Parts: sequence; structure tokens; C-alpha cells
Amino acid sequence: MKLIQTVILLLIANIAYSQCAMCRAVLESEEGVSQAKGINNGITYLMVIPYILVAFIGYMVYRNRK
Repeated sequence: MKLIQTVILLLIANIAYSQCAMCRAVLESEEGVSQAKGINNGITYLMVIPYILVAFIGYMVYRNRK
């Protein structure tokens, strides 16, 4: 069951855009689609880094306690 949930989450994550309502309104009014994609990629990048750091620190603590 957990594998199915993980696969569904990974499939949905590719189509989910990480924009707030204000960013979306500004970018939809502009004609530059590449700018909107850049904003989405930047927000996703900023969102992922803390999770990677926490996972790395958790792994280091787990490895040192073992």
C-alpha cells in the first residue's frame, strides 16, 4: 500500500505547480510562458532544499547512533 501511495505522490508532484495566488495572477497576465516556468522551477528548488538537508542530517544521526 505504501508503494502505491509513493508512486501516486511522485506522479502528482510532476504536474503540481508551487505558486501562490499573487504569483499566479501576475504571471498569467504576462505573455511570457518561459518566465512562469522559471518561477515554478525556482519555487520548487527553494522548497526541496530544506527537505534534503533534514533528510541528510537525519541520516547522519541515524548512522552515528548505530
